[in-house]
Amino acid sequence: MYFFHKTLIILVGSVLVGIGINFFLVPFHLLDGGGIGIGLIMHYLWNIKVGIAIMCISLPIFLIAWIHYRAFFYNGIHGLLFSSVVIDFLYPLHIAGEKFVANGIIGAICGGVFVGLGVGLMLRVETSIGGTDLLAQMISKFLRVNPGLCILTFDFMVVVVGSVVVDTVSLFRSCLTVISVGITTSIIMKRHY
Repeated sequence: MYFFHKTLIILVGSVLVGIGINFFLVPFHLLDGGGIGIGLIMHYLWNIKVGIAIMCISLPIFLIAWIHYRAFFYNGIHGLLFSSVVIDFLYPLHIAGEKFVANGIIGAICGGVFVGLGVGLMLRVETSIGGTDLLAQMISKFLRVNPGLCILTFDFMVVVVGSVVVDTVSLFRSCLTVISVGITTSIIMKRHY
């Protein structure tokens, strides 16, 4: 029963992340932090599918997890695979987002809430979508520092670099996305503990 429950949560979380990215973030060239943000940067620069990009940047991190932190590997691989496929499957939503989302600030806040809901739900069943969040978890365990602080640091670094590299990215609105994701994820996780 637990396997079915966990699979359902990963699927629902992946759909929420996919809607947040494709319906709200992509139409306004917004970034999130971490692996999603790097995937979005690659999408905006080279038109690579976001899910495939997330998978590619996550593979070396999962290799490190396999060698040093097996529990992180086992708990994250399902979330990575499900979410990457769902994100790319839902890519056509960006067309509807361009028509129905009024502006980039609404896109940033709503996209952040959807991504935060999806990530938070997956974290509740001890899985993630991988990327730099998984790397931050490993670093925080190694350095004995707060994992939230490591993740937040990675997120803002990705957004700042992305806003420099991709001229159509708004630093302010992308920071708003990161904050919305962080607050929503924290609320979902707080209800769990």
